Amino acid sequence: MALGLREFAENRVQEAEKKIAAVEPRPRWHLVGHLQTNKARRAVHLFDAIHSIDTIPLAREVSRRAMEAGKPIPCLVEVNTSGEASKFGVPPEGALALVREASACEGIVIVGLMTIGPLSGGPEGARSAFRLLAKVRERGREQGLLTESAELSMGMSDDFEIAIEEGATTVRIGTLIFGGRSA
Repeated sequence: MALGLREFAENRVQEAEKKIAAVEPRPRWHLVGHLQTNKARRAVHLFDAIHSIDTIPLAREVSRRAMEAGKPIPCLVEVNTSGEASKFGVPPEGALALVREASACEGIVIVGLMTIGPLSGGPEGARSAFRLLAKVRERGREQGLLTESAELSMGMSDDFEIAIEEGATTVRIGTLIFGGRSA
């Protein structure tokens, strides 16, 4: 905050509660980790944006909770561009169908797409995953499902430079700023 940063993120709802309460003045908080439907109510209350909508049941639950709270919430659809079984996200070929269905849910506004680069494959593996997400966004724009300003949330501390080269509008560099997690 002292350096002028006003956008922060957390990937765990339970860890966010203490952190969000401790930071004043309150910046914008983004949920960038996997969200279970049973934590949707808490996530809507805590966060200003959710980057991890990966199923229509989750979109509907976030929608329901946002409507209850009277708080429309910007959301991104998480796309598994690496195909890794260890990652969450809709497959690229199903991403725009999810965008279409989730966009019909009141209380949420789909503002873009998110992905996490592959664990292996080095820089070119990351580039391929990020390039694929940019192509999905372009198809979404062409079909009128995403706006021209649709976000691309991709790239973390190890690969954010490649993500920026491939069109990222948001990068997640917590490890570079705060160091690795202790456990």
